[in-house]
Amino acid sequence: MRLQFGAYELDEVRGELSHAGEVVAVEGRVLSLLSLLLQNRDRLVSKDEIVDVVWDGRAISDSAISTAIKEARKAVGDDGRRQEVIRTVHGRGFRCVADVRIMPRAKTADSEVVLPETDFLLSLDEGKPSIAVLPFQSLEPSPVCATLAEGVPAELISGLSRLRWIDVVARGSSFRFRDMEHDPARLRDVLRVGYILSGLVNLSDSRVTVTVELTETLQGRAIWGETYRGTSDSVQEIRSDIVGSLVAALETRIPQNEVRTPRFDTTGNLDAWSAYHLGLQHMYRFNRPDNDAAAELFRSAIEREPGFARAHAGLSFTQFQNGFMQYGPERQRAIDAALESAENSLDLDLLDPFANYCMGRVCWLKGDLDGAAGWLDRSVEISPNYAQALYVRGLMDVLSGKGEAARANTIRSMSLSPLDPLHYAMLGTHAQSFVVDGDYEAAAKWSDRGARAPRAHHLLACVAAVAHQLAGDRDRARYWAENARSRRPGMSSEAFFSAFPFAKHASRDEIERALKELGF
Repeated sequence: MRLQFGAYELDEVRGELSHAGEVVAVEGRVLSLLSLLLQNRDRLVSKDEIVDVVWDGRAISDSAISTAIKEARKAVGDDGRRQEVIRTVHGRGFRCVADVRIMPRAKTADSEVVLPETDFLLSLDEGKPSIAVLPFQSLEPSPVCATLAEGVPAELISGLSRLRWIDVVARGSSFRFRDMEHDPARLRDVLRVGYILSGLVNLSDSRVTVTVELTETLQGRAIWGETYRGTSDSVQEIRSDIVGSLVAALETRIPQNEVRTPRFDTTGNLDAWSAYHLGLQHMYRFNRPDNDAAAELFRSAIEREPGFARAHAGLSFTQFQNGFMQYGPERQRAIDAALESAENSLDLDLLDPFANYCMGRVCWLKGDLDGAAGWLDRSVEISPNYAQALYVRGLMDVLSGKGEAARANTIRSMSLSPLDPLHYAMLGTHAQSFVVDGDYEAAAKWSDRGARAPRAHHLLACVAAVAHQLAGDRDRARYWAENARSRRPGMSSEAFFSAFPFAKHASRDEIERALKELGF
């Protein structure tokens, strides 16, 4: 996508910023920041979101953000006094206030692109998100490029078709749009989809580059893009990595985008799918007010569409969160409610990976580790690239004392979904896998990352306190212990083991000892 504002243009496919046709030298992180602000010019972008997208959720200082904003302003002829392109909203974040236009890519010199005539009319669910995966364009006439350009989209269609929450246009329809510029509005009219995924494949000196772009068709704006690289002699590995990563990314990116329209709908007339996706946004914030709001939105979705399996699963997740975070005194009641909603979801769609995942979470909270592992294995079997199910499966290994098996799942989950809303939990589980193996220095390192990640809750601070205590760093252990207490007064070892019901093994005894030494 090409985004033009004043005399500047950002070409996201080429990764270039230009001014009056001349390329502007700019560091990659600043380019990512500009892209994020320009793409979301209709809303405020918070500091947390900037950290998630530009720094992959790593712990960074406010001064690092300020420096990046300053460099971004400098690159586009702006400054902190004028703020004609990037405006600071004090205490909240930043907004792009420039007049941004989406520019079409250049057509061929001697002809205009014409979409193929169609003899079909797609009938997709009007409420569900829908996507067409187009054949990628090959920039080099090589077998390697041709293989990836055809094979990756075909496998993506197959993988996405296993997900019950999104409609996917069949290969026979979407592959009719080969070797042409893609006008989102015209593709929306013909294919009747809300999203299109397109890509470019290039080969240079045995180095393969695959660039993909997700576009929502209503406004014709790119909402996400990624570049994958490898060598020409590892095509099968590249193909497998790209397919897995893309399916996981779309599981995150499309729901994130779906909440934007309903969030600003002032009529209050949310349909079932809109209510569900808005509920997801609240659900992942892991605090009581947002969890209550998510539960109400899921109930609203169920009221509008009683057979909506994923809304029942979402409600189960919120009830699980009530019990896991101990928002109230009735923990058993929360577990029972979570179980009932998970069973309702499975009754409606036994093959929904989210429903199976939520049942696994209920078993976790009940202390039934074998039962949880079974449901989570089933979720991953249905959707092999389901990053959250893989991470929770890893947690079940941790609770059973199997550190190495846990790390295989946590590494896979973080690779598939590096910007996942539960990324902090993935980091914390990875840290705990080292605790159960007795590698306390590694546990301390990873637990710091988890506890400092955006949205991390008090239990992640407890994990960090335990890891540092076992590693012999008493000062850091006390720091994280006090951090946990400040956010959850009365935090105890009993509450920790209610959230993480470790089986009886040596590492559990060590964790309990560390918690008691820290006064829990």
